[in-house]
Amino acid sequence: MGTGVTSRFRDKVVLITGASSGIGEELAVQLARAGARLALAARRGDRLAQVRERIAAVGGAEPLIVVCDVTLDGDPPRAVAETLAHWNRLDIVIANAGFGVVGPFAKLSLEDYRRQFETNVFGVLRTLQAALPAVLASQGQLVIIGSVAGWTASPGASPYAMSKFAVRALANSITPELTLLGVRVTLLSPGFVESDIRRVDNQGRLHAEAAEPIPRWLVVGRDRAVAQMLRAIARGQREMVITGHGKLFVVLERFFPWVLRAAARRMAATRGSYRTEPTSE
Repeated sequence: MGTGVTSRFRDKVVLITGASSGIGEELAVQLARAGARLALAARRGDRLAQVRERIAAVGGAEPLIVVCDVTLDGDPPRAVAETLAHWNRLDIVIANAGFGVVGPFAKLSLEDYRRQFETNVFGVLRTLQAALPAVLASQGQLVIIGSVAGWTASPGASPYAMSKFAVRALANSITPELTLLGVRVTLLSPGFVESDIRRVDNQGRLHAEAAEPIPRWLVVGRDRAVAQMLRAIARGQREMVITGHGKLFVVLERFFPWVLRAAARRMAATRGSYRTEPTSE
């Protein structure tokens, strides 16, 4: 990050959900290096402790650790309350917690879709609604981690794509409302970034030993991706698509949608799992 970006975060209080790994962890480390005061929230307290050690190694201020499950109604308000009690203010909230439910439509249950939306949509809503009074008071910023999947959906990922389309719609709707109240909203839409998300199963369980399913050359390092994200946050951008391939997909979706439709048909046709009888699950 440049000096201007670093100075934007110095002494700012930032709450990050899903801060125990992947993009959330990297956001925490880079923000700590920039001088931010952090509240790190996630379900896995042991992993949050490891992130705290990484922050100590780069000389950052010791973060507040909050064990928090965004699918539980009371947890995000508690995380906000603990942040305010510890740091006395809240300037930036990054709603990052999320995972991906994937699989052919014929094999997915209604419960799979509900589970996806509880984290990726209602988890974001719980976080933003809990934080809004404090962010209004500080005239701060709400940041939503979306996805290029919120622009273009692909076969085998309908629950995830639906959830990311939903949070993109949320961001588009609330941005003009909250701008009038002095609060900035930034939607970050990454493509394939180095992360644990593709090693988490449909029940939200991490399989650390699982291989990365995306070709390595297509996956952007999370340090580089997060640096781009923080520049967008510092500038108060309304939305930023992260990664070159992500930008390409968005351009194709907006101006040449038939290209992606044809690619999706070929993808579905070459995967026999899409041609199955519905299950009873």
